[in-house]
Amino acid sequence: MGITAVLTRPPGPAPAPAVVSWRVYARLAKLDIYDYYLATPLLLAMLLPAGGPGPAGYAVLALFLAGGVAMFAGGCSFDDVTGYRDGSDATSYGPDAPARRLARKPLIAGSLGEAQAVRFAWLAIAVQFACWTGALLLAPVRPGWAVLSIAACAFAGFQYSWWLKLSYHGWQEFLLAFYGWVFVVAPYGLITGRIGSFALVQALVFGLGPLLFGVYSNINDIAGDRAVGRRTVAALASPRGNAAFIAALSLLEAALLVVPSLTGLAPWWFAALMSPVIALRAGQFTLGLAAGEVLRARRLGIHTHRVCCALLVAACLINGGVA
Repeated sequence: MGITAVLTRPPGPAPAPAVVSWRVYARLAKLDIYDYYLATPLLLAMLLPAGGPGPAGYAVLALFLAGGVAMFAGGCSFDDVTGYRDGSDATSYGPDAPARRLARKPLIAGSLGEAQAVRFAWLAIAVQFACWTGALLLAPVRPGWAVLSIAACAFAGFQYSWWLKLSYHGWQEFLLAFYGWVFVVAPYGLITGRIGSFALVQALVFGLGPLLFGVYSNINDIAGDRAVGRRTVAALASPRGNAAFIAALSLLEAALLVVPSLTGLAPWWFAALMSPVIALRAGQFTLGLAAGEVLRARRLGIHTHRVCCALLVAACLINGGVA
């Protein structure tokens, strides 16, 4: 598909139905990708062995999770509207890319109208702000760094591809990890007032998970992203340079899983427990960058993140929390 084609909207679909199924909105919100929300069971594993978060802490966790779901529902909706308007989604999800399920893009599929998607996005963002405000008001403590991280995440959430379009201007890769970091450290800080070394290690590892399947999606989206000026590493770098970037991220994750055990920032057994993640990540790199199976590597990355989260939960329970 040529550049002219991707810079315009796809041929007009049939008018969107007046009544839209909740399933269409669920696909718009990408509710099947729940990987950021796994921060909640991880937080519970961090806090429960030490006596639990307490009533206010449970309320903080529930409100932060609800706000997080709303944030991504709104952000994904705005991202779809922007991708529909500039034509980049027509390239990545069009008939020349059959591996990408068209139903995941209701605007392209014609099952939802643009105005309906925008209204849904703003409603979701309003819910996010209400939930996170409630979490702050109910929090047992409010350290400044936790409050600032929540404010930054709330701002960057809907600005990802709307208004400032941060993901179009070189911030995409950082934000994919940043959201995950905030989803762990901010609620933990609101409940405990601190962040210890082992908790910080786990937060950093958790945030890298979504990034390490997002970078493989970006390879598949290179043509559309370049056509509309979306500045991802995959779109800007050579194939070899992008492979080096992904390799560096994978090695960074491996270092976070090994070095803390050697330096006393994590229990001595932590590296051995997390070794399956390192092996899976090496397989993901080989599958995506050596064999060229980018979308299969993305799926493996999602599964690897979920395995990693399960092992992080196990690490907390074995260690008796992270306090």
